[in-house]
Amino acid sequence: MTQVVEIKIPDIGDFKDVPVIEVLVAPGDKVEKETSLITLETEKASLEVPAPQAGVVQDIKVKVGDKVSEGTVILTLAATAQSTQTARPQTTSAAPENAPSAPVQPIGPSDMHADVVVLGAGPGGYTAAFRAADLGKKVILIERYPTLGGVCLNVGCIPSKALLHAAKVITDADEATAHGIVFGKAQIDLDKLRSWKESVIAKLTKGLKALAKQRKVEVVHGNGKFVTGHSIQVETAEGSKTISFEHCIIAAGSSVTRIPGFPYDDPRLIDSTGALALNDVPQRMLIIGGGIIGLEMATVYSALGSKISVVEWMDQLIPGADPDLVKPLHRRIGKRYEAIYLKTKVTKIEAAEAGLTVTFEGDKAPQPQTYDRILLAVGRRPNGREIGAEAIGIQVNERGFIPVDQQMRTNLPHIFAIGDIAGEPMLAHKATYEGKLAAEVIAGHKVAFDARTIPSVAYTDPEIAWMGLTEKEAIKQGIDYEKAVFPWAASGRAISMAREEGLTQLLLDKTTRRILGAGMTGINAGELIAETVLALEMGADMQDLSLTIHPHPTLSETVLFAAEMAEGTITDLFLPKK
Repeated sequence: MTQVVEIKIPDIGDFKDVPVIEVLVAPGDKVEKETSLITLETEKASLEVPAPQAGVVQDIKVKVGDKVSEGTVILTLAATAQSTQTARPQTTSAAPENAPSAPVQPIGPSDMHADVVVLGAGPGGYTAAFRAADLGKKVILIERYPTLGGVCLNVGCIPSKALLHAAKVITDADEATAHGIVFGKAQIDLDKLRSWKESVIAKLTKGLKALAKQRKVEVVHGNGKFVTGHSIQVETAEGSKTISFEHCIIAAGSSVTRIPGFPYDDPRLIDSTGALALNDVPQRMLIIGGGIIGLEMATVYSALGSKISVVEWMDQLIPGADPDLVKPLHRRIGKRYEAIYLKTKVTKIEAAEAGLTVTFEGDKAPQPQTYDRILLAVGRRPNGREIGAEAIGIQVNERGFIPVDQQMRTNLPHIFAIGDIAGEPMLAHKATYEGKLAAEVIAGHKVAFDARTIPSVAYTDPEIAWMGLTEKEAIKQGIDYEKAVFPWAASGRAISMAREEGLTQLLLDKTTRRILGAGMTGINAGELIAETVLALEMGADMQDLSLTIHPHPTLSETVLFAAEMAEGTITDLFLPKK
């Protein structure tokens, strides 16, 4: 007996109207439980929606380019009665307080034992380990790579910022010509540049190693997987070790997302790790994905001399940001890059001796183009299914995230999850906040996640930063808001730096005048956003900001000016009376 059921988009956190970038099945296909059905693309990660049960695909309700949200029907499935009864219940990323706890095995024999084991030594993991140690716990930190710091420090945030600094020096020197300062064409010594980048990483990883030693945190290098509810097996260079624990904090992070069918065995198709290796500077380079990671790498390689093209399926770059914030960046790089293709996707990559030939699809898709190098930067996916979590009863949802409550507990109350693996947004500063919190909960502190916002930054040129509500979110939620925008073309500091393309934007509640969100585009926007984050956390209103004396001339005073725009007290611009 079969039953036709509707398969819907499960809980995908705060994301709405997410575009479908790939449909992976067709009518008549037989699928098993967990078979991927479609692929979605958010700002920071691509994600696949799996089948919650086995059956035969009947009617597909979505196509590539459609935008979907939680509850959208994607297809109908003819499932057997048994399959329907045993289908895995959908879980969410919200607090799993009422979720059934799996039976936990007693602590058995092990090679090592700790009060707290932390699985993963990225920013969230090492923060959790160090805080737990500071609170008197015996801690073991497990890391699969030879050095601490995780993806962020070794092959992500830190090396990319080092290269972006180098790119800015090159760009600034080039643009100084217009001001009568001529340096000549930059001579790039890739070996020295690469060595400098590695020295930045080494300095920080050595610092983490010293901090672990000072706190008596024992570090075990190897791949760890759960074997029971109180033990993890780690495959190390010296052999397998079993580590038992009273509490565990999962900080296992995320991995690069891949699009099926591309020639990944060709070294000319690289991910962000390959791009940061800086093996050479290709003459012609395509970036697949117009999000933060792709555009940061585009900034680096453009400065080093590559002709850059960017292809993005959405109708704007950095889809998670408000369009007004993205426009100054788009205008600037549109003049510097070879091409920017929006509402376009790559359908095929063919490897040949002359290069990688790409076929595009979209309203304004170009003819097939050949590139020397292609960077795939379409997001990251959580590692929830790679650590044996489900085998011991830890809930892992359809997207691979591990749901947690406000104290970062999983459905097993002695096991916690933080960082990328615990849900969006996949940002290092979110992970460190959660890591410290989890350690304090284990130590008996009465704390919970109560941050009102998590800021986002694109370290492009110009930088884009935002926090709180975006204008798109405010409109969707039906919030009665006002927007105050101060253009950097009226900022003395921005003009004196010859970078007046930026803007500072504040969103405020129309009734209370309290800040709801903020966004900035321009030099050092990532540094400037912190003031508005604090303002939101403190419940500040426009008068609080407009009556706070800021130093002049600075870029930070653009926050003051935007608040004065909202209050109608601005003197640096003329506002016609309403």
